Amino acid sequence: MAASAPSVIERMKATIAERELCAPDAPVLLMVSGGSDSTALAYAARSLHDAGQVGDLAMLHVNHCLRGEEAEADARFAAQLAELLDIPLFSCTIDIAREAERTGENVEALGRRERYLAANEALESLCLHAAAPLAEGRIFTAHTADDRVESFYMRSIVGTGPGGFRSMRYRNGPVVRPLLDTSREELRSFIEQREREGRPTACDEQGALWREDATNAHTDRFRAYVRHEIVPRAKERNPQLLDVLCRTMNLIADEDDMLDAQADELAVRLASWIEQVEGADADCAAGCTLAPELGGFARPLQRRVVARVLGLMLGSEARVETASIEALLDAFDEGGAPRGGYVVNIQGDLAVSANKRGVRIEPMAAFRSRRKRR
Repeated sequence: MAASAPSVIERMKATIAERELCAPDAPVLLMVSGGSDSTALAYAARSLHDAGQVGDLAMLHVNHCLRGEEAEADARFAAQLAELLDIPLFSCTIDIAREAERTGENVEALGRRERYLAANEALESLCLHAAAPLAEGRIFTAHTADDRVESFYMRSIVGTGPGGFRSMRYRNGPVVRPLLDTSREELRSFIEQREREGRPTACDEQGALWREDATNAHTDRFRAYVRHEIVPRAKERNPQLLDVLCRTMNLIADEDDMLDAQADELAVRLASWIEQVEGADADCAAGCTLAPELGGFARPLQRRVVARVLGLMLGSEARVETASIEALLDAFDEGGAPRGGYVVNIQGDLAVSANKRGVRIEPMAAFRSRRKRR
């Protein structure tokens, strides 16, 4: 159903308020690609700013140099949109294909990382200009209910860990997704209605109200396959699919948050960090010992505690493997006590060992050094 302009703005306002996503005076950086979703985000955010419901605004556009002239046209459209709305624009160009060739990384993962690095730098500059603490600044992305449902099905196909079926979070640190309760169709209707009403509206060289990325139609790409092949068929069975699945994911998220809070409390209480392992090289990472009491808790809580500990040891960019979590939990016997003499190598370079004092995780170099001294 076509949405009027106020309905999209009011829904975004309600999502921000209900989820406490940002304060009314918080500086907000808008990540704008030029597609329909991010274009609508810019229009709606400008309206909220004018109403005093968000603070100073800036836009960021990143050209990944992956689509030649089309990418250049995206950048021109973003610049036009920023000028139209009188929003300062941060713009940067990164040759992602060349960088991926140099590093051997996945193009999409590399592009996402570089995009958010640029976003954090731009947010810091915006907060400095607004004389606001960086902790209060927010990065708004244009992820929609459609994106969230697509992620749900993608994870259904490839599998996911605890909490994975909540799909996208409304907030992850400074990154906020205020359009997760709004559909892509509603956002496009919002832009089209804006033009019909004669309000200032950006358009590209062909007169389009937003930029279309042709690669979104390539079904050999996983998300595009889910978007064009799976979701439409599911909607044939249930036209209210977006609303129904988003409510379901929010229920999952509520339970996930509860378990997360319990796991955080357990991790603080039962994980003892080793700042420097005796006899190890100075550049060895910290180790950690999990108290024997962890073995007495339910397996779902144990998994979350272990995932947090491994995440801290490996760093935010690393992926904690499910097999590593299970191998570490196997250090506890059926009665919940540590298995004396248990040793296993996980994540390629971490040693897990157990004795009556608990389960220890440390770099393999530190483990070998301790064994050698004994």
